[in-house]
Amino acid sequence: MKHNKKRNTAFIYEALVKEFTKAVLQNDTANKVAILDIFKEHFITGAPLLADLRLYRVLLETKNMQATVAERLLQETKEARLALDDETIFDAQSRVIAAINKSLGQHVWSNFVPNFKTLASIKSIFTKGSPVKQRVLFEQALVDQMASKRSHQETALKSIDNITYHSFINKFNEKYTNLLEEQKDFLNRYITSFADEGFELRVYLNEEIVRLKSLISKVVESETADTLIRQKSTDVVGYLDSLRRREFEGADLTKLLKTQELVRELAEND
Repeated sequence: MKHNKKRNTAFIYEALVKEFTKAVLQNDTANKVAILDIFKEHFITGAPLLADLRLYRVLLETKNMQATVAERLLQETKEARLALDDETIFDAQSRVIAAINKSLGQHVWSNFVPNFKTLASIKSIFTKGSPVKQRVLFEQALVDQMASKRSHQETALKSIDNITYHSFINKFNEKYTNLLEEQKDFLNRYITSFADEGFELRVYLNEEIVRLKSLISKVVESETADTLIRQKSTDVVGYLDSLRRREFEGADLTKLLKTQELVRELAEND
């Protein structure tokens, strides 16, 4: 299947998330600002690309659902996609492509997106005039995926043949794909926080702080915890408490990512 990934709204978004992750880990302030500006301009509430992206997410994030319900959800999502104006979305994609090429560079399109195969399938399902047989096969595969207990990323990765996988992975530094699930979740919520003026991010942070403090508490109460671990735990709790009492700032981005990693290490070594 020939697929133009630059005309796949979900791929554009995921490639930008990967690029933002690299900027964070490299402490590249200029790129972080540039990427956030692109998100704020092209994926804000009311923007055609955000409406399109949300429909991709409905299908991507659904799992453990009965097959009959998954089929109904797919049909409803297809109808919602038909209600969007293709020309408007095409023009919006053209603008964001131009912004990415100008502000970040062509290398963004080489970022490895693990669920690329699934994104391409959904794009084909959403595209008017796709071959009937191809569309039906993709729809059945997607329904099976939504009804599966396996993660979408695991399913997508298994469907990518070795040549394609290695072609992508060679273009993207593997260390940026090794983020913890909680770190990926946090980054996604941070990136999209502008769409609702940070409301969802604040709700997430309150829940994440509780989760992290709970894990730390178990480590501290453990008989195996030594003085160094207890001191680290105290420092982390102090930071989390301070974060709860004030507004989230740009400097907290890297610090919370490191905190999540440290807490995971403490919990695993306990």
